[in-house]
Parts: sequence; C-alpha cells; structure tokens
Amino acid sequence: MSLLISSPHTHSGKSVHTTMLLVMLALAPATIFGLYLFGLPAISLFLITILGCVLAEAIALKIMGKPVGKYLSDGSAILTGWLLAMSLPPTAPWWIGLLGAFLAIIIGKQVFGGIGQNLFNPAMVARVALLISFPLEMTTWVTVDGVSGATPLGHIRTETGQGHTLSSLAEHLPSVSDMGLGMMGGSMGETSAVLLLLGGLFLLWKRIITWHIPVSLLGTLLLLAGIMHAVNPDVYPGVEVHLLAGATLLGAFFIATDLVTSPVSATGQLIFGAGCGLLVYVIRTWAGYPEGMAFAVLLMNALTPLIDHYFRPRIYGRDRKGEPLNYASGENK
Repeated sequence: MSLLISSPHTHSGKSVHTTMLLVMLALAPATIFGLYLFGLPAISLFLITILGCVLAEAIALKIMGKPVGKYLSDGSAILTGWLLAMSLPPTAPWWIGLLGAFLAIIIGKQVFGGIGQNLFNPAMVARVALLISFPLEMTTWVTVDGVSGATPLGHIRTETGQGHTLSSLAEHLPSVSDMGLGMMGGSMGETSAVLLLLGGLFLLWKRIITWHIPVSLLGTLLLLAGIMHAVNPDVYPGVEVHLLAGATLLGAFFIATDLVTSPVSATGQLIFGAGCGLLVYVIRTWAGYPEGMAFAVLLMNALTPLIDHYFRPRIYGRDRKGEPLNYASGENK
C-alpha cells in the first residue's frame, strides 16, 4: 500500500538557504570593491549591520518561541544586513548600522510574522526610517580619496536647483567611466555599476530572479530620462547618469526583485518594475531627495497585494478567470 503525500510532488531544488547564498555571491564582487575603496570604516559598518541583524533576529525568534538555529541558518538575516550596509554611507556612525539592523529585522520583518510574510523590503524600511530620522548622518558622503562631498545625483540636484545648467557643471561631475567603475562618492551600492550589473546577470543566469522587474524598471527610468533630457538637456541629466549613478542597478537587480515583496505573475512584475522606475525618476527629479530607489520600492511593495489580486497567474486546469477548463467540450482550447 503506497503512502499518499501532499503536493507539490516536484520542486526546483532551490531552498531559501541556497537562494540567499547565491544572492550574496552575486553581491560579493561589488561589496569587496566597495570595502577596498572606503577602507576600515566601511568594513566596520558592514560587520555591524550584519551582526546586528543576526542578533535582532535571534532575539525576536527567542521571544516568539521559535527555534533560533533553524531560522538563522537560512541566511535571510545576513542578507538583510548586507543590503542595508550597501545602502548606507560607508562612514556612517556605528550606531546607525546597529539601529538600522534592528529596524530592518524587528519592524520590517518580524512584526509581519518573519521570513516570507513581510509586506515591505526590510532593508529599505530601515534605510528610509534612518534617512528621515537622521538626515545629517545619512547624507554625509565621502569620496574614494577621503574628501567629503555630495553624490553625483545630489550635486546635480543642488546646483540645478540654484539655477546652474548641466553644461556649466560638466567639469565638476564624474565621467561615465568613473561612475561605471565606482570612482566617486556614495554608498557601496552606488559604486561599480559594472560589478553590480555582472552580479545581476549572474542572478538571471541562475534563475534566482527573472528579467521582468529589472528590464521594466530600467526601461521606464531610462525612457523618462531620455525624453526629459531631450526636452531640456541643461536641466535634466541624460540616461547615463540615471543608469550609472545612485542605486539604480542595486535596486533593479537586488532590491526590487525581492521574491517576498514583489508580485507573483510576470505581468504583475512588469507593472511593479515600471512603477518603481517611474517613482525613482519623479523623486530624483522633483522631490526632496536626490535618490528615490528606497522610497519607490516601498511604495510599490504596498501595491503588490493589489497587483497580485488583478494579475494572478493562471492556475493549472483553470482559465485566467479561475473557471475550470472544459476540454471535453472543446470550449477552452
């Protein structure tokens, strides 16, 4: 007599632990390069955010009576701390990293029930909360040569807001090669667009993510940038600035594609990515902050349940309205 086992009877072979390891592997080249550029302060902050997230996760699991070792071993807390560190100023005070870690895990994740149940990306919850609460510490940037200065997007926003044209700022802005290779100020997630792109392509190759969100996000952002630059090139930066500066590639491949907080269907993911791209451009261009990736992702995270409601994938044996297929009558062929 055979034993009946509930579905699913087959799976892809990917576990949460494996997925987290592959994402961290994809992030490793850009992270190592960023740690090399910014030195000991960045290394210290990186370790503090990761250890802080692990500690916060352990405390929350202990309070809820869940097995600490089992849940910590999946690596999700480590990845949250890693992404948070990539989004912070490399020379931020140690307490910024520790506070951000607890905000990410406790408020962004465990309040909703833990892994797989959070509505918002935990690392971005922490970044936005820190940015609003501690604007000075979160907007103090150091260039790779140790000199304090604004990021390229921040410099452009400040100068154009004072009436200067982009053509007059050209000699004071980093070149395309500098932005691509990371030889400028910003967070570790804003350095080396080339390495972040290679990491994103690795995730696509390993099928950890699909192309829908990155392509729609980048396509929408760059389309808007191209149109507005063509309308007034002295006020609106071109596509190369929006692509290579800021957290564009980190957000497109590593943050917006979070499996828990993004839509399930391919159509839903295209809408989600396009919404992120639109919001990033609007915030960068007209809102109060020069970088809008975290805000854009959180706003679209809030819309994910609505997107999933209207753009559900077809269930096997049913049409897209959820009605059973009737193959015998030939009506659904």
